[in-house]
Amino acid sequence: MADITASALPAAAAKPAPRPKRRVPPVVWLGLAWLVLIIAVALAADWIQPYRFTAYDLRNRLSPPFHPLHWLGTDELGRDVLSRLIVSVRISLLVAFGATIISAVLGTVMGFLAAHFRGWVEQIVLMLADFQAAMPFLILALSVLAFFGNGLTLFICLMGLYGWERYARIARGLAISAGAQGYAGAVRQIGASPSRVYLRHILPNIASTLIVSMTLTFPEVILLESGLSFLGLGVQPPMTSLGNMVGYGREYLTRAPWIMLAPAATIVMTTLAVSLVGDWLRDKLDPTLR
Repeated sequence: MADITASALPAAAAKPAPRPKRRVPPVVWLGLAWLVLIIAVALAADWIQPYRFTAYDLRNRLSPPFHPLHWLGTDELGRDVLSRLIVSVRISLLVAFGATIISAVLGTVMGFLAAHFRGWVEQIVLMLADFQAAMPFLILALSVLAFFGNGLTLFICLMGLYGWERYARIARGLAISAGAQGYAGAVRQIGASPSRVYLRHILPNIASTLIVSMTLTFPEVILLESGLSFLGLGVQPPMTSLGNMVGYGREYLTRAPWIMLAPAATIVMTTLAVSLVGDWLRDKLDPTLR
């Protein structure tokens, strides 16, 4: 009996302890809740805005918040700040989402081309990536917008050039690593086309890393759009955005600070929420951190 008990002890001790489940931190839940709220506001902007965002109420110019007719007050032309904020959220998210997707697709394609062809194609891609990283994007954006004018489509495409070199480097490195592991070469040897190899086999294996990079680039795009709109080179009137509202509200900061504080607080909360969720996704999806 003693021998049986003694022999059972090492076997029981050899069993690995169960891994504790990682709970989602409360700050991440708050970030997710804020992002869900912001996206819902952007999607339902046409139905939930109290007034048209261009409607004037000259009798109630510069009304403070908690006004019976204007919960967040009015601006210098009597326009409802809440209505303008709701529409601004939709435009800013449209620019940020569109630019992030364009940047991710462009960078991933360039990275796959560099990994597939190697040689001079890889050198050209890396040279363009180095040039993009060395050139301050704000100067490039100012030059393009000043020369070609501004429109929402052009502005989104221009913002889509921001950060593509990050995705290109990530996609190139992970694609080369996948080819070295052998499964990509095995699929290629049985007759699969290069596009099928990269889209059906390599891309799903590196998608988590690219998604994390997108969540980290997204708040940077929001801040960049806000900065350009603040300078008057972003979204143009009568359309409005968060940066556009901050730019117009700076002249009334002492008399009517709510004009600028409402969009500024929304920018801060949105970028903070995306950063928190992005850091959490990086910890969850990055295998090297497990």
